[in-house]
Amino acid sequence: MISSNPKFNFMKSLTIFSIISLIAIFSAFAQQTCLTEASIKALDAKWEEKNLNPDPDFFRNNLAEKFVWVHNHASMIDTKAAVVKRAENQAESGSSNTRSRTQSDVKVAITGNTAIVTGFTMVDRDPSPTLYHFMRTYVEMDGKCLLVGNHTMAVPEEEK
Repeated sequence: MISSNPKFNFMKSLTIFSIISLIAIFSAFAQQTCLTEASIKALDAKWEEKNLNPDPDFFRNNLAEKFVWVHNHASMIDTKAAVVKRAENQAESGSSNTRSRTQSDVKVAITGNTAIVTGFTMVDRDPSPTLYHFMRTYVEMDGKCLLVGNHTMAVPEEEK
């Protein structure tokens, strides 16, 4: 039955419009992901910045529980607990032995719920700056991108 009441038709149209709008908004939020090239690059740059200016909470909140960091030829392997502890010690002492960390040639490859980030980081600390090639793996878990693995390798002087 179609009403001839203009107020009723207006309210019906407004209700339908509101429902459609809400569905569109919820769909947009449901499709948002931390796995975009821009957001992963920003998170990875934050990783570098927090290694320079240690923030234990950043590492607690952004490293997966089973995080692993393999350093040069497996000369050292860090867990999440080790990275957080080092950041706590450096934050407490107010010092880091690193003067700067500069990323370059950063690339992101995203597949499914995983992002692989590769590039170079020039780490300036005594006795001299060292260029590292890195590969980091981020995984989206429960709507948040967490760093699950990091592999760094010093680039030999003759290959720079």
